[in-house]
Amino acid sequence: MIATIRTTTGRENIVIESITSKVKGHAIPIKSVFHPEDLRGYIFIEGEVNDIEAGIKGIPHVRGLINKDVPMEQLERFLIVAKQEIKLEVGDVVEIIGGPFKGEKGKITRVDETKNEITVEFLEAAIPIPVTISVNTVRMHEKKR
Repeated sequence: MIATIRTTTGRENIVIESITSKVKGHAIPIKSVFHPEDLRGYIFIEGEVNDIEAGIKGIPHVRGLINKDVPMEQLERFLIVAKQEIKLEVGDVVEIIGGPFKGEKGKITRVDETKNEITVEFLEAAIPIPVTISVNTVRMHEKKR
């Protein structure tokens, strides 16, 4: 069974670390725990219902268990890496299409391909402040010349 755990938004990775250490320390047979970056406030956990409940009991930032099996077909879009057609490079100008900076344009100052993140400085900001965001939340606006 794959169940969904509601968490405090932004604390998903802390919850996963806590569950992982508890599972290892108490030999609870949980098969996997993961958090899709696109889905804030939720993580998925695979195991038997009793084991899942034992694994999350007393873990800070866990807000509840949605005790309903999630079909693998619904999770595949989070697990299969989408191909990136356009190569982003330092100096390119991108438009943010998701998250708190939606609609802003920024110039790329750093590309981290392993984490699938870029650092941008907003063009219309009075003081350039570098912000690191996922490449999945931007679209190419202007290629560096």
